[in-house]
Amino acid sequence: MSYTILPGRKAIDFRLPATDGREYSLSDFDDHPYLVIFFTCNHCPYVTGSDEVTRATAEKFSDRGVVFVGINSNSEHTYEEDSFPNMVARMKQHNFPWKYLYDRDQAVVKAYGGLKTPHFFVFNRDRELVYTGRGVDSPRDTSRMTVNDLERALEELTSGMEISVPVTNPIGCNIKWEGKDAKWMPPEACDLV
Repeated sequence: MSYTILPGRKAIDFRLPATDGREYSLSDFDDHPYLVIFFTCNHCPYVTGSDEVTRATAEKFSDRGVVFVGINSNSEHTYEEDSFPNMVARMKQHNFPWKYLYDRDQAVVKAYGGLKTPHFFVFNRDRELVYTGRGVDSPRDTSRMTVNDLERALEELTSGMEISVPVTNPIGCNIKWEGKDAKWMPPEACDLV
């Protein structure tokens, strides 16, 4: 059984360092009507396989007031490739159109109940969650993709429509937990069906 926050919940605040040398919290994105927070990393083949699709979605909706924020919560002790210096190098190489934040102590991913990399959380103007789950149905090999759930949710959200599919199961690598939390699951989060 897996757990995560579900639609209707408010965005949970954070203060995290980013690859651009700044620290960011929720209020730094107040000038954008819509917010996509997604848990991601440097090494996972589901992330690297779908990054360009995520980039295309972020660019498509940027002029509709959607901002993307990527958060890496993986333990660098499990995958050194996921360390902060490697995050900086990856952003320099790829120049993704989102802020890339480091959740070193894993408090933010625990608060949100992030399950996989990638795992997307879409918030409306009131910073209420309207969609959580996968980006696409084949993130490791997007040439086999038949559904872009994230894009559909953003299309509906920015058009003032009801979100037709508010919850999907994320597809990707498990979060790499630190030490004693290696098998951690949020104790008071909602059940994701």
